[in-house]
Amino acid sequence: QVQLVESGGDLVQPGGSLRLSCAASGISLDRYSIGWFRQAPGKEREAVSCLRRFDGRARYLNSVEDRFTSARGNAKNTVYLQMNSLKPEDTAVYYCAAHNAEECEESSASYWGQGTQVTVSS
Repeated sequence: QVQLVESGGDLVQPGGSLRLSCAASGISLDRYSIGWFRQAPGKEREAVSCLRRFDGRARYLNSVEDRFTSARGNAKNTVYLQMNSLKPEDTAVYYCAAHNAEECEESSASYWGQGTQVTVSS
């Protein structure tokens, strides 16, 4: 059985940092592009980043460029999203997804995690 489990969400003050983890069982994340998505209350889910499986490059939502970094961990089967200089508008439930494709379109996601809450507030 395949599972993706996100962790690391928390309440943090503006300007703070968090590192989200996406740990997989049942699949090897090396074979998938990994997307991070978020959904804020009352808003559509949006793509935050895509870590491509073959060339290893990452693309980011414009509003998080230079603040967020997605990377594969040294620990097997874990991908991280390092989030720095957090803003209140980053508040959302964050999801990771494994895509059997080079890009991270929602429609191409093979597996989803359950989400982790990130709240940025003073």
